[in-house]
Amino acid sequence: MKYKAIFFDRDGTLVHGDPEWTRFRNEHLEQWSGRKFDDSYDYFMKFFEKVEGGGFSFAPYKTLEQELDFFRQWYLYVFEDMGITEKTAERADMLVEKLWYLKKHPYPETVEVLEYFRGKGYKMGVISDCPPSLEMTLLNCGLHQYFTSFTASSLVGAMKPDPVIFNAALKAQGVTAQESLYVDDYPPEADGARALGFTSFLIDRNESHPDSPWTIRNLRELVNFVERKGRR
Repeated sequence: MKYKAIFFDRDGTLVHGDPEWTRFRNEHLEQWSGRKFDDSYDYFMKFFEKVEGGGFSFAPYKTLEQELDFFRQWYLYVFEDMGITEKTAERADMLVEKLWYLKKHPYPETVEVLEYFRGKGYKMGVISDCPPSLEMTLLNCGLHQYFTSFTASSLVGAMKPDPVIFNAALKAQGVTAQESLYVDDYPPEADGARALGFTSFLIDRNESHPDSPWTIRNLRELVNFVERKGRR
């Protein structure tokens, strides 16, 4: 069976965040509060889940407008936690406007690899645990034109490695898992795709996970794989 499609995770796989934008947020929060900002994933999720479970009309978000409202409330909860009491609405609006989806930058080899697979006739999609702005972020960093499906957890109602989100992506492209490649930087998600029948790779850019036949260090190794297999 020849591969017909390739799917990518977004963050940590195709693109990375902009450290200048992150620094902008952290510096402002610390200036307003006089405290160091905890930019850990656990801290982010603590208030994400608080907004999600708060009975707000914009949670869970399904539109860009709801996403904006969601993250505005997220900042208000962070302000409350950090003791920021002045100009909270104004400051939340400013941070949301500048940072609500965070600017993304492609990794050095991303465009080269996408050009290769497009040139070989692959159907290409993105599968991401993210809000409705998935397409917009890829448009803003110059990658949107390579993809014909954008499967966001917020719109599907399931997060990786739930089979629901992977099956939604397959349906969007009209292919089976066995006909598809997948790459993700998070082991449970790469493993979850493989369990469904994808030829699935873990991209480990920092060499923080043990080597396996399905571990790659950069996206160019996907090209090496398909060239070696001669399956297209």
